[in-house]
Amino acid sequence: MEKRIINPWQWQDSRSYVQAVEVKHAEGTLYCAGQAAVLADGSSSTDDMRNQLIQAIENLEQVITEAGYECRNIVRLNILTTSSAEFFSSFDILQQWIAKHGIKQASTFYEVSSLFETLKVELEATVVR
Repeated sequence: MEKRIINPWQWQDSRSYVQAVEVKHAEGTLYCAGQAAVLADGSSSTDDMRNQLIQAIENLEQVITEAGYECRNIVRLNILTTSSAEFFSSFDILQQWIAKHGIKQASTFYEVSSLFETLKVELEATVVR
């Protein structure tokens, strides 16, 4: 697989995403459903944004790993949240995770009026191999 990052500017670098990712010769593509802070028993977390973001990342990583893919090959990561202000106060968590795996992904950020039950953040990824 070949990945090419397209960044006509540099300002997005501090925001931990890229403008576009071209993928050639991929052996497979994994489309992940939005992962949120849903516990193993299926119950929705009632924790604060920071803890929900940590749980959502852990859930996303588990799905990717169990499918036989690697987080470093995430090419698209969409973020949905019920509060931009709360999310960005915990943005360092996501940035650390992205840096840890060397992820270079295109992203779109959405503030939505609600998510399922008590959820505050959801991560939707596309991964290639």
